[in-house]
Amino acid sequence: MVECSGCMVRDLVLEFKIEGETNFQVLPDVMDFIQKRALRLEENGRYFTLKEDDAQDFIDFSKDHMDISHISFRVPKQDWKPFHKIEEMLEVKWIDKVIKNEQVICYYQPIVDTEKNIYAYEMLSRFLDEEGNILYPGEVFGAAKERGRLYALDRICRMTAVKYAARLDNTKAFINFIPTSIYSPEHCLRSTTAVANSLGVNPGNLVFEVVETEKVEDINHLKKIMAFYKARGFQYALDDVGEGHSTLQMLEEIKPHYMKLDMKYVQGVATNIEKQKVALQFLHKAKEIYSIPLAEGIEEKEDWEWLKKKGYQLFQGYYFGKPLPHPLEDSK
Repeated sequence: MVECSGCMVRDLVLEFKIEGETNFQVLPDVMDFIQKRALRLEENGRYFTLKEDDAQDFIDFSKDHMDISHISFRVPKQDWKPFHKIEEMLEVKWIDKVIKNEQVICYYQPIVDTEKNIYAYEMLSRFLDEEGNILYPGEVFGAAKERGRLYALDRICRMTAVKYAARLDNTKAFINFIPTSIYSPEHCLRSTTAVANSLGVNPGNLVFEVVETEKVEDINHLKKIMAFYKARGFQYALDDVGEGHSTLQMLEEIKPHYMKLDMKYVQGVATNIEKQKVALQFLHKAKEIYSIPLAEGIEEKEDWEWLKKKGYQLFQGYYFGKPLPHPLEDSK
């Protein structure tokens, strides 16, 4: 099996870029160090790559002898960053262990129908430190992004979610994924589908949910991912749907099985005319493309009743149940 290199946590390699007259003057003094340790080196020494462990010595030397304002670095497939940011990247090395050890669990949040019967659960990733304490998700994803590990983190979140979905008795499970973390569906998603097959999960009960919708720029790439899922019997949903032509266009392009209205337009919709316009606009689009409309983030009865009356079919939010480490029983 060919593994996607971005999905695996290997020793981090850093690329450096040297600029500025001052740095070029002292560069010969560091070339001996660089040449012995560099994995790749341009002839003029302006660009070179080092393993993370070797990079620390170069960092220490640079602070004393070079103009660090003219040094840049990056981790694989990331943008160049100023040298002074490198300490932030080194400080979050703990994320590598979280991913390697798969320190991930899932919580279940119910999705209900118009009668408050449980229709599905969204599988929400929670992360643990070595003592078993819950880590703040924002901190985990921030650390993964800093070290170029989003691909690997997203992969173990998907696989863990499938394992937890296998515990449900013929109930659908919504599983988040970040489309920008998938290079090639055939390689990046193979392990996820393999887990589902090995556990005997009915593919029709798994709904893969596109998150960070507003950051998706390559719709054709997203369509390839959706085609991969659909060909294997899975369903998919578009999350964070909100106001804007681009989102309407995306709905039209990928025609998801489920359309999730962003909580921004759900909370307070019963009394806010502008939110009502957006909610109805996307409801009409969902019906037009035969997508099931789902409103998320419901906390008040009035909003639920308004959306239900207008035609929304599924609902999610604290009003029906908070994320818990175990599924709930149906409750009216």
